[in-house]
Amino acid sequence: MACYQLIQSQKIPATRQAVWDFISNPANLKLITPDYMGFNITSGIPDKMYAGMIITYIVTPILGIPVKWMTEISQVKEGEYFVDEQRMGPYTFWHHQHKLESIEKGVLMTDMVTYIPPLGILGALANKLFIKNQLQQIFTYRTNAIEKKFGTWDPGF
Repeated sequence: MACYQLIQSQKIPATRQAVWDFISNPANLKLITPDYMGFNITSGIPDKMYAGMIITYIVTPILGIPVKWMTEISQVKEGEYFVDEQRMGPYTFWHHQHKLESIEKGVLMTDMVTYIPPLGILGALANKLFIKNQLQQIFTYRTNAIEKKFGTWDPGF
């Protein structure tokens, strides 16, 4: 059973509180997910995230086939990080850490996703053929959506 990791960082020209308020609000997940994923939250959406919160979704990651997904917000440190973990869904294992750090002139946001595809060796092959690329495309979309919301990082700013 192969385990994979995707790490992506983005510098954002905004306050940590502004970025936190945006990324920790489950209602904003749809805004940072590509339309082709057919992402729809099916559980209630509280205004504020908390440890132990369960969120259910339907996504259509492959060929428009709907998949039910349930995640738990397992850890929250207000303004710094939160972790979502799959409780039911398309992966054998899914652990996603969202971390914010204040830096000069903004925030460094880092996502670390550790995952195991389903179906053992077939899942490893699927990861090589499309899962890894699809996850990277989703995070590229998120980067662009965050830039649209907060602006593009300018190191000379």
